[in-house]
Amino acid sequence: MDRTSIYDELSRVEAEVVAAERQLAEQERLVLDLKREGQNIASAEKELERLRECQRLRDQDRQRLLSLLQT
Repeated sequence: MDRTSIYDELSRVEAEVVAAERQLAEQERLVLDLKREGQNIASAEKELERLRECQRLRDQDRQRLLSLLQT
């Protein structure tokens, strides 16, 4: 992979990370709202954990790309 391709991929991943941070914040608010209303939060918490795992994978991908640029 050439440096230009790595930078392009890194830019794409970083945009995904930013968008996913917004999704995480929205889901966290949903969980809190449901909890405050005394509603069942199991499915909302499950979705929140799925979003967090996806974000961890994006972060790992970003780190991999950054490492490639340092070589």
